[in-house]
Amino acid sequence: MKKILTLVFVSALGGLLTLGGYKLFVEDTQSEITAEQPNSQLPIYVPTSSTNALLKEDERPDLITAAEKTIDAVVHVKNTQINRRPQTWEDIFSNRRVERKQLAGAGSGVIISPDGHIVTNNHVISGAVEISVTLNNNRTYMAKLVGTDEKNDIALLKIDSDEDLPFVTFGDSDATRIGEWVLAVGNPFNLTSTVTAGIISAKSRDLPGGRGQSFIQTDAAVNPGNSGGALVNVNGELVGINTAITSQTGSYIGYSFAVPSNIARKIIEDIMEYGDVQDGILGVNGLALNSEAAKQLDIDETEGFYVSSVESESGAEVAGITEGDIIRRLDNVEINKFSDLSGYLKTKSPSDIVSVEILRDGDIKTIPVILKKRESLYVEFMDIQFRDIPQKAKDKYDALSGGGVVITENKNSFLYRDVGLRRNFVITGINDIQIKNLDDIKAMKEKFGDNYSKEIKKLEFLDDNLQRKEILFR
Repeated sequence: MKKILTLVFVSALGGLLTLGGYKLFVEDTQSEITAEQPNSQLPIYVPTSSTNALLKEDERPDLITAAEKTIDAVVHVKNTQINRRPQTWEDIFSNRRVERKQLAGAGSGVIISPDGHIVTNNHVISGAVEISVTLNNNRTYMAKLVGTDEKNDIALLKIDSDEDLPFVTFGDSDATRIGEWVLAVGNPFNLTSTVTAGIISAKSRDLPGGRGQSFIQTDAAVNPGNSGGALVNVNGELVGINTAITSQTGSYIGYSFAVPSNIARKIIEDIMEYGDVQDGILGVNGLALNSEAAKQLDIDETEGFYVSSVESESGAEVAGITEGDIIRRLDNVEINKFSDLSGYLKTKSPSDIVSVEILRDGDIKTIPVILKKRESLYVEFMDIQFRDIPQKAKDKYDALSGGGVVITENKNSFLYRDVGLRRNFVITGINDIQIKNLDDIKAMKEKFGDNYSKEIKKLEFLDDNLQRKEILFR
């Protein structure tokens, strides 16, 4: 018993000594460290969610107003197609249908008028037999396809409503600036009424295979389902139609691209008035200048669009633009690359007058050019776009002296992939009939129309080495 009492006493004494030591030495030391912390070299961490608190109220972008103006005017577009499967004996005996309607895809659209006109991407509604549109208030309408422009990936829809619908007004996409705040509004992954924010990262951006597109590039998050949705500025004005992303995974990784509103608006106005797009053609060919191009051309200029040839009877030729001129501006738009040139011209119509600023022999000249209609310079037949051979090329190469038509674009997958017809090939004969110019192609188009695949048995052409070849179709 005496040993136990001794053990308890020693334990209690040890505890008292420990507590006293803590009070005397440790607690005083910690108080000194705390008092000195503001003057120490240790970093002070601020949560990222509180960063905006450092901005003054008038410095914050007003994204709420833009979102409220837009969200009710952005709709969910659904594409229904016919799914066909091979017919079996059981299907035949039971008289069972092998066709059924199936939802093929979904995207977004933007109401641009109170009477129900909606702009979206062509790829959102391509191949549809039915198009349904769901508003932000969950009402669903069947939409009519008014028209499309496959090249610029724009389509116009129309729904009928008993009341005026909320809509977004067009803004001036040319007036947008790099670094400007924008909102992307759409329906990614079927998540309706989704708003993301970012800035304009670049303008007049072309993508591989874009065929001279001129996109607005942003870092606003855009994913599958956003296609056809709105890109709006802080005023809630439509400055672009969200169209594409660059991704190795199929989802957003930092960059998204929108058709500028000025291009979309011009396309929509043409479809509503003419039923198709009326392109205004300047009539020049060439390349964007940079250090490498300037070295090849033996010139000092590294900015602008170098004119290597001018289309015969085009507005540029009539106005006096010649080979070797360097286009610096169209109206007030600076031209540094081909997408600057093509993007601005897509906002123009035939007969519009464009002020072209050129550099010629060291002097700046401004020349007014009347744009021509595409059909006066090009003809589309067999899903191929043709133009006349420039007279300069005829004078230079004997093989071209007999005439023909030059392929400028081939969208016929069979003739491109299997036959090998490429850009700058020259068609000289069809079915043993000599082709000298566009008038001969127009005559073939009127004769065969859409039945050309059944009627054309022979093609004669010159390849890019001006070697004569012919193809027989059986």
